[in-house]
Amino acid sequence: MKEVEQFLKDAGTYYLATVDENKPKVRPFGTILMFEDKLYIQTGKVKDVYKQIKNNPNVEICAFNNGTWIRIAGELIEDDRIEPKKAMLDSNPSLRSMYDENDSNTIVFYFKDATATIYSFTEAPKVIKF
Repeated sequence: MKEVEQFLKDAGTYYLATVDENKPKVRPFGTILMFEDKLYIQTGKVKDVYKQIKNNPNVEICAFNNGTWIRIAGELIEDDRIEPKKAMLDSNPSLRSMYDENDSNTIVFYFKDATATIYSFTEAPKVIKF
């Protein structure tokens, strides 16, 4: 799973796909964190993406870096504990101007039953389940 985290960090930006009613919604994200052996993302509770994840926690993310790309599909589980929020913000200090682990807006999610697939044009896909 460290390989998945490192790929996303190296890419810098990944794209999170959710569903809004029956329409796909995709937006850029950059927050990623391994915490307690789980892969976490972060957002704000006031955002539409939060509402979409709450309504349908099955998401997919995709990132591209140096001729390879990764797709991660799985279910996002909300974790409202202070510890993973603080760890996320500590590892992404630029977020501190907008979020705080003690506010009522900051929220983190971790992937459950996820599959990451790393692709390239020159090698067979590599599948990592977590």
